[in-house]
Amino acid sequence: MSISPLQPRPVFDSNPKVAKSAINLSNLIIAIEKKKIPDPQTHAINEMIAGVNDFKGPDQELKKSIDTARSAILKLLEKDLKIVPPAYYQTLWMSIGMAAFGLPLGVAFGAAIGNMAFLGIGIPIGMSIGLALGAGMDSKAKNEGRQLDYKAI
Repeated sequence: MSISPLQPRPVFDSNPKVAKSAINLSNLIIAIEKKKIPDPQTHAINEMIAGVNDFKGPDQELKKSIDTARSAILKLLEKDLKIVPPAYYQTLWMSIGMAAFGLPLGVAFGAAIGNMAFLGIGIPIGMSIGLALGAGMDSKAKNEGRQLDYKAI
């Protein structure tokens, strides 16, 4: 089963913001077609694209609909098939590293020095740890063939 394409519209030529969102979704569809995904996920993706193709409304709402469909498709691929775009885990683990590692380290530094102004020193350390963990997971996903050949513009 193949994935339905995004239908071209005249608004894509007149509104650059909507055109950019449409190009991102079209590029995602092309990247997904290169992977062999099961029929249930293909059917779900086709339903999301059909919702965008059938959308009748103002340009801003169309852009929002396209972006929502793109996010939902990426979430479906990650949740069901563990297929992710490049730098997915790096972006995810950067914020987790700042919150889970950085803040506790900052509190420890601040308490050890006796000045809680040093609380912020742990955040870049946690960010670095998170980026390193995420880069490792992205590398693993690429080696296992679970990474899409897709980059949003």
